[in-house]
Amino acid sequence: METERRWVEGWAVARGMPAPVDVPWGLRVETGRPTEAVRHVLLDADAATARGLIGTITEPTTCVKAFLPAAEMAPWFSSAWEPVDPCFLMAVDLRPSRAPAPDGYEVTVETAGGVTHVRVLSGADGELAACGRTGLTGGACVFDQIVTEPAHRRRGLGTVVMAALTGAAVESGASVGVLGATVQGRALYETLGWKVLSPLNGFVYAPGDGSARP
Repeated sequence: METERRWVEGWAVARGMPAPVDVPWGLRVETGRPTEAVRHVLLDADAATARGLIGTITEPTTCVKAFLPAAEMAPWFSSAWEPVDPCFLMAVDLRPSRAPAPDGYEVTVETAGGVTHVRVLSGADGELAACGRTGLTGGACVFDQIVTEPAHRRRGLGTVVMAALTGAAVESGASVGVLGATVQGRALYETLGWKVLSPLNGFVYAPGDGSARP
């Protein structure tokens, strides 16, 4: 579970959140967001341990994630819990790569406090076209929030962002890249050599939410 732990730790760094805390079932992060107050990430936790944790949760928007198929996790939760969008844990051995920005775009790279921000700006008006960030944890670098704005898609800007982030990570001494990919993002990362290690799914506590699953 080393890679899984690195993902949680690096994700917290990238988001500017408190460091994850070790708990019997894995890791706990005080995310403090309106849509997610607390995140529990299960590491090597069996079904009984998971159910024990879930049965103690009373704070709305608490999230429980695990590196398991959603169908395997679903029986642990009551109808008060909502599934989140499915993701995949992915990793790659980092190597420098080049992906120049297309004509009309400019790339900026800023690093501070273990976090690197890459932004691709439209040269015409300086509008943000694409962006991403990473968080360093030990010898690994967690890639996060890789986004291309709708008006600028299908121009290879996602690849540009990933290349710039990879270059900064290698310069910082990281040798392994880790990320949690959406279904849509997975396709881009696989073309860049990233490999799927496991599913990454979760459920959020939403008592009284009319959209709760049956």
